[in-house]
Amino acid sequence: MEKQSPKYLTPEEYLALEEAAEFRSEYYRGKMSPREGESLNHNRIVGNLIANLHYALKNKNCQVFAIDLRLWIKARDMFTYPDVLVVCGKAEFYPGRDDTVANPVVIFEVLSESTKNYDRGEKFEIYRAIPTLKEYILVDQYRLHLEHFSKNGQGKWVLEEFEDLNAMLNLPEIEFQISLKEIYDKVEL
Repeated sequence: MEKQSPKYLTPEEYLALEEAAEFRSEYYRGKMSPREGESLNHNRIVGNLIANLHYALKNKNCQVFAIDLRLWIKARDMFTYPDVLVVCGKAEFYPGRDDTVANPVVIFEVLSESTKNYDRGEKFEIYRAIPTLKEYILVDQYRLHLEHFSKNGQGKWVLEEFEDLNAMLNLPEIEFQISLKEIYDKVEL
């Protein structure tokens, strides 16, 4: 018996299914896959980032969004939900939608055991197709470790790693600094 391949979904079919779903899913090249639930440490890190970013950006032409705002990467035919993203200037949306942005300048992902390789590898490769993206930060929820990828003037991505609680993460694209102590506040490592 011939095995049937999964049905290819158009972006519009995915968005319609997503609206009715009880859980969030990612979409990549016609395929839909559910997202995992987040841990307590994951939620604490995201909350710490949102609180600090929101306060720091309140008088700037930038906005911080988290978890429930969908990101559209047109060049890679993908919809996903970054943990935290920052949009500066006017937000650009998927046509006819106000819940799916396309122009982040900064993305944060909190690593889990099941997604860390994907977030560092294929997902980062996909994110690099976003013309506006300048900074990509991976925060480990199990140990004190942060990876900051920034796009330099030549268009190359440069990695800086942090493992010191007193270290400062500097995001020049949005003129924002935060210590790892603030990011990991109340996180149980």
